Amino acid sequence: MLRKGVTLRGIEVFEVLAQTGSVAQTATRTGLSQPAVSQQMRNLEAALGADLVDHARRPMRLTSAGQLFLRRAEAALSQLRQAQSEVTVMDLAHVEALNLGVIDDFDNDLSPRLATILAESMTGCRFKMITVGSNELAQAIGDKNLHMAISARIDGPLEGIDEYPLARDPFILVAPVGAVSEGEALLRPAHPLPFLRYEADQLIARQIEAHLALHDISLSGRFEIGSHLALMAMVARGIGWSITTPLGFMRAERLHDQLDAFALPLPSLARQISLFAGADWSGPVPRQIAQTMRRLIQTHKIAPATARLPWLADSFRLLDS
Repeated sequence: MLRKGVTLRGIEVFEVLAQTGSVAQTATRTGLSQPAVSQQMRNLEAALGADLVDHARRPMRLTSAGQLFLRRAEAALSQLRQAQSEVTVMDLAHVEALNLGVIDDFDNDLSPRLATILAESMTGCRFKMITVGSNELAQAIGDKNLHMAISARIDGPLEGIDEYPLARDPFILVAPVGAVSEGEALLRPAHPLPFLRYEADQLIARQIEAHLALHDISLSGRFEIGSHLALMAMVARGIGWSITTPLGFMRAERLHDQLDAFALPLPSLARQISLFAGADWSGPVPRQIAQTMRRLIQTHKIAPATARLPWLADSFRLLDS
């Protein structure tokens, strides 16, 4: 049994405070007032009999006890959130057939989790899942070859398609570790490292190039790479630098010690990840799937990304339904 004063809410508040180092930012992200955040922390530290953060520093830093507790707390919260995802989307037994497409950003972690949850929920359903890029998904759902798709939003309206926003995925700079001290240096023409592009036909490549052109930035480079992981591997090897998003960065977790990430030093640019459903699928099913996907993104993408890169806390986030 947990000690009196150790509550799930208190642990969640501590997790966010560890990521942000700020009571004000923690209040914004948790929906609590600043005094309530401080009270949750006082209660938790009193119950544990240890200081978890150095309250005198700004931004706040974890103590040794706080670092130890955070590792255990994050593991426990991850299991609880996963359990919540697995038991929430359960009212799908009536679905007879579902063709679902998922952006390839998720194919090594979230897509298998979502497929397992849906397969266990839709007993007797003919279920098909494909994993491709956003352009292919938009075409497939527009042609009614898919019932739903989880994808980056494409330019222009999709007729007869309902959209369920999931997450904001901002663009960031990624460079070999130690190559630069600040990201802005990479955008200067004199910088020796070449720019590594996404393959030109991909939606993410068109979005990046359009944003650079809008700000009169021209970057030379001879590489076009179609895979997030291959692109990050090339950056890690020191071949060049790139512009990606937190979702792309998180796919290369094994390379993180060889990469530095920076905020894009231009006016905000981000992809919106959404679930798209044909209008004849409006109702509870797409809403339930979207809600499950939000929880998976928060647990397995946003939480670990903002723990590693706290400056992402305000820009890499879930979107209201």
